Amino acid sequence: MEQNENTEPKNKSRLLLIVALFLVLAGINALLFYMNNQKGKQNEQLTAEVKAKDVRLEEQIKQYETLKADFERQSQEVQAMGLANDSLEARIATINSDLLKLRSFRKGSFSLAEQARFRNRATNLEQQLRKKDEEIAQLKADNEVLYTETTTLKERQNKLTDTISTIARTNQELSEKVAVASRLQADNIRVNVINARNKEKDDDDNEFRAKRVEKIKVTFNLARNDVSPKETKQIMMRLVEPDGSALYNLSTGGGTFMIDGSEAFYTAKQDIVYDNTRQPVQFVYAKGAAYKTGLHTVELYEGGVMIGKSTFTLK
Repeated sequence: MEQNENTEPKNKSRLLLIVALFLVLAGINALLFYMNNQKGKQNEQLTAEVKAKDVRLEEQIKQYETLKADFERQSQEVQAMGLANDSLEARIATINSDLLKLRSFRKGSFSLAEQARFRNRATNLEQQLRKKDEEIAQLKADNEVLYTETTTLKERQNKLTDTISTIARTNQELSEKVAVASRLQADNIRVNVINARNKEKDDDDNEFRAKRVEKIKVTFNLARNDVSPKETKQIMMRLVEPDGSALYNLSTGGGTFMIDGSEAFYTAKQDIVYDNTRQPVQFVYAKGAAYKTGLHTVELYEGGVMIGKSTFTLK
């Protein structure tokens, strides 16, 4: 009986110990479950923070890429207007440097301080961008006004040039008409011959014996011309032999002059003060040698233009 009484307290103590151990294990399990739960929440929060950081970083990178594209656009617009764009190129270089730094954060942390710093820089760059866009817009407007004014000026200049050209052409045509109208004309051309005894012979048919000719006498009148100025005129006479060559001798007053841009020989010349009175002019020429038989031609010139022509025959 006494033995049973001693065994009973031992069993109660063992039971209490087991219960205590069970409670301890339950507490430990509860603690582990709580800790695991908290750790899971922390991991989820950390993952969310990393994702948020990545989103903010990519947004920031995209913002800087947009800024770079806009500044490059401005640089092209300024360059197209023929202006220097050094300041824009410097900003683009700065943005490229910032982009390299931002992209490096993909492999590391992107702190709140760095986020704030790059946001502030982006805000400043956007302000510069807007200000530059306003400047470019004003420059384009000014250029448009200048282009319009220049175009108008060119149109006026072209019209003035056309007017001047028309006036010049008209003046040229008028000058040519005046030049043509002012040309002298030799009227009543007559050819006589003078023999060795200084006797003059006239023939209505202008036919003479060659062996009796010592000198050739050419007379004519300068026709009236109210357009031609009253001034000294130089009259040239060409005596052309049957073979087509003009008699020419420096000792007897011959020389050369220009006809239609070509050099030609003249037989004699004299200066006449033209007075528009049908004044007579006379040439007397002595060849100093025998004359050729055949048809001879007398050509009269003033200012390089033929003013009269006649022929005679020596037999």
